[in-house]
This record gives sequence, C-alpha cells and structure tokens, in this order.
Amino acid sequence: MSAAPGSNAQLKPTNSGYAPVNGIKIYYEVYGSGQPLVLIHGAFMTIESNWSQMIPQLSKTRKVIAIEMQGHGRTPYSDRQLSHATMASDVAAVMDYLKIDSADVAGYSMGGAIAYKFAIQSPKRLKKLVIISATYKSTGWLPEINNAFKMFKPEFFDNSPLHTAYDAVAPDKTKWSSFISQMIAYAGLPFDFGDDNIAKISAPVLIIAGDNDGLDKVELAKTYRLLGGGVAAELGQTSKSQLAIVPGQGHVSLMMQTSTLLTYMTNFLK
Repeated sequence: MSAAPGSNAQLKPTNSGYAPVNGIKIYYEVYGSGQPLVLIHGAFMTIESNWSQMIPQLSKTRKVIAIEMQGHGRTPYSDRQLSHATMASDVAAVMDYLKIDSADVAGYSMGGAIAYKFAIQSPKRLKKLVIISATYKSTGWLPEINNAFKMFKPEFFDNSPLHTAYDAVAPDKTKWSSFISQMIAYAGLPFDFGDDNIAKISAPVLIIAGDNDGLDKVELAKTYRLLGGGVAAELGQTSKSQLAIVPGQGHVSLMMQTSTLLTYMTNFLK
C-alpha cells in the first residue's frame, strides 16, 4: 500500500541513525522538539511513504521519532521471526537508546497493532495512543480481509510502488524477496492480544478508521467500549478515549487525508 505522495526532502531530521536493539539494528529519524511522539508505519512501508505529509506539521510542536521496523526501509533485513511482541519491544528499545522515558505513540495498520502491543507491554512508557486503521486481533478485520491476507503471493508485490520505495532506501536490495516472504508469513498468522489486556490500557486512546477500510465496525465499537468509550456523555463520565470514523475512506485512502488526520491527532494530543 502507498500513502500520500510527497517527501521529507525539504525537512531534514535533527537526528537520524541506527539503534542496536534486540540483536538487530533499527533505523530512526528525529524531527523537532517538545513532547516525544513515536510514529510506527504500516506493513511494507517506509517513513516517507507513511508519514511524509504529517511530519512537517507534527514536528512544529513535538519531538517526532519515526521508526522503520524490522526489514522495512533502511532497517536491514533479519531472519529473526516477526511478531508483534518483538517489534513492540524494538520500539521500547529505540526509546531507551534515545533516552526517552515515555512518549505518545501513533501507529497505522500493522504499526497500530504494534502500538497496541506496546501499550500492553510497556504501559508506564505510554502517555497517549493513536491507532489508525488497525486492530489488536485478527477477527477485528472483516473475513474477506483475512482471506485476502492468506492469498498474498510474493509476485503480487514485484514491480509495485512498494517495491520501488524499498529499492530507494533499502541497505541491501537483494533482500526484497526474503522480506516479502517473511511479511506474507507474518500477515497470515492469527493474533489476539486479549480483550482484558486492551481494557487495562490506562492511557487515553484515539482510534481513527475509515468507514470502508476493512475493519469490522462492530468489533471496533467493542474495542472503544473496552477503552471506556461508547457511553452517553450525559449519563456518565466522558471517556478520555475517542473514536473517529472518517466517511468515504478505505484503508489506503485514509492515510491520504492529511488535514483530517492532523486535526484529530493534534486536538487529541494537546
């Protein structure tokens, strides 16, 4: 999948490099200053393809830390098995490396699932959580989406925009096939972080989803209730968490709604 066109070419990171974490190296970029905000991209994506349109605005008031997960972008391929738990641990380890005790965390798609896992594994390190078009369990996707995951084949991705973006920054372009095979295996594995664990998240959570993004909206409403939402404000305490359904948007097009996403995020993170 690809996100909004654009580039960070005119906005240079104040810091970038590789953090040695959990036996691999994770690439990161830091922009701006202020309260830390960690960005976790979606599957097959890079910092540019996921966040380039949002970083310039977010970094005006925040210290934005954008990470490229295992095998993605500039982060080298590793044959270490992919899992949400391991990648959430990688995020915490990058924060350690950058000496960040706690942060707001935002994740899109796969990055959102990793962000949920981070909230469960490192609750004291999380201030606020933004989940964009993601779920904490396989059944949070509609059945046809889960079936599509099972139908993925490496050749689907060859010569795609994802392949082009990979070649533009990957430290070793010959790892493309290995990376894609690893990601397909990872995408096909059922997962469920547990309703009880989601209900224990004490940090405020903003969930943003498109009305046609492939998420099961009944399950999404259940998730919001687990986080304390879904109660009429007049009949009880207003939830510190929020749910936004963006009309007319699918999974890819949602990330292109830069102004809408920024409005929701900046208001929530204030």
